[in-house]
Amino acid sequence: MTRWLDPDEQHTWRAFLAASRALMDTLDRELQRDAGMPHAYYEILVRLSEAPERRLRMSELADTTGSSRSRLSHAVARLEAAGWVRREDCPTDRRGQLALLTDEGFATLAAAAPGHVEGVRRHLFDPLSPAQVDQLRRISEALTDHLSRP
Repeated sequence: MTRWLDPDEQHTWRAFLAASRALMDTLDRELQRDAGMPHAYYEILVRLSEAPERRLRMSELADTTGSSRSRLSHAVARLEAAGWVRREDCPTDRRGQLALLTDEGFATLAAAAPGHVEGVRRHLFDPLSPAQVDQLRRISEALTDHLSRP
């Protein structure tokens, strides 16, 4: 039997969708305007910057960014063309490849980060009270825990 959403749940669902889309669209537009890259590329650069020796296996990078391997491969090709990322063969697996954040890519990320962080603060945290920020974190963690179960 289908458990249909009641009017309050339907309103909450639609508000969640609208807010999520609007936030990500706004952050993406700002990164495009200010740093010349979409949010997806920014996230790849961030993940690589946080990795040991600024390199990750392509498969792990796809997993951590929530991207398909083919989509990530396309994005890394674009980042390579910009000189921000370089691919290397994996020394422990002949079939695997590593993505490496170049010095130029790190500098690009360092230049983009202050504006992006300000956008996140302005569009996500500033409109909320400290209690709402805590609720948002708890809700987000609960959803992530639920959705990451096998």
